[in-house]
Amino acid sequence: MLDFDNKLQKCNVCKHEYTSIHTEVIPGVKVYVCDNCLEAAKHNFIWICMGCGTVYIRNKKLVIERITDNELKRAYLLCQDKQIIQGIDMCIKCDPEGILNYMDIQKVPVC
Repeated sequence: MLDFDNKLQKCNVCKHEYTSIHTEVIPGVKVYVCDNCLEAAKHNFIWICMGCGTVYIRNKKLVIERITDNELKRAYLLCQDKQIIQGIDMCIKCDPEGILNYMDIQKVPVC
């Protein structure tokens, strides 16, 4: 849920515009998003790394086309018409080893 207040901060997505539109992603951590980036979220998935602040913007149609996991694809299709800006715990830039370890864990077959 987005909130509005009188405090202006730089948009966490584009890092250019100042805005008062924000949401608290975890207690004490607010993410500010300008109108232009909210509009961009209609056609793109936007992920913000909570570890380093790096922003990843990917076209929704391309992301959905490349997903091979049917359940994940179905979930993303449900979100296709929604404006979603998602926080992620880590990214390849701030924790490359953590990402690679996570990917290795996902490949382990479950008996």
